[in-house]
Amino acid sequence: MRGLLFILPSLLGVGVFVLAPFLEVVRRSFTGAMNGAFVGLKNYADVFSNGAFRLAAGNTLRFVAFCMPLLISLSLLVAVILYGNPRRAGFFKTTFLIPMAIPVASIVLIWKALFHADGLVNSWITAFGGQGTDWMQSSAAFWVLVGSYIWKNLGYDVILWMAGLANISTDIYEAAAIDGAGAWTTFTRVTLPNLLPSLYTITVLSFLNSFKVFREAYLVAGDYPHSSMYLLQHLFSNWFRELSMDKLAAAAVLVAAVILLLILLLRRAWETE
Repeated sequence: MRGLLFILPSLLGVGVFVLAPFLEVVRRSFTGAMNGAFVGLKNYADVFSNGAFRLAAGNTLRFVAFCMPLLISLSLLVAVILYGNPRRAGFFKTTFLIPMAIPVASIVLIWKALFHADGLVNSWITAFGGQGTDWMQSSAAFWVLVGSYIWKNLGYDVILWMAGLANISTDIYEAAAIDGAGAWTTFTRVTLPNLLPSLYTITVLSFLNSFKVFREAYLVAGDYPHSSMYLLQHLFSNWFRELSMDKLAAAAVLVAAVILLLILLLRRAWETE
């Protein structure tokens, strides 16, 4: 009973500021935007038939599917390298975390200085005899977005991986060495299996952080960026400005359901392992 009293304020806060508003969004997803009349699944049908939604959903899925494996594998590689060099690890851990401390507005200025049609990247390309491109108004904008996500979140995932590596007992490595296991065998048979709990946490956090890249994309390219980087958050922002609350509510429920389903599937997979 005493434990329940301790968590009661948090439960009330979540209920009032998270669950209650979400239930209202679910209710609105079945009603009209203007009259509030019940319309059944019409809003969901309108969302699925909307070309902008299909474009934004496809870009978001492509972004997540490409960025998450790249970020997780790259951060694991960096963490293993740093963990094997403890003398240099402290300096590099601080260095990798710097992007997370940089304000979004500063990152946007860096983007514009680098990837503008007359920016530094095109200047370097031209200096070496190449031909510049308008990075933010071509399909290259998607890869700029990918690079920004990796750059900003790499250090955070490296720290999480290193915390997981620190929890692996050295006795296991010593036993593996006595049995004649090489570096690759030790990594695949000892290190990776013991990092599964960390992998679940890092995967979920990387997935959730992938939705935060919208801030930079919005400040750089505005409401309607190049089609290759038009994400669900752009669509939601535009629908909110147009007061299309019916479609916005239905799309929000769909996205929340997909995120919840993916997290539950990940949890089930890790519990099975």
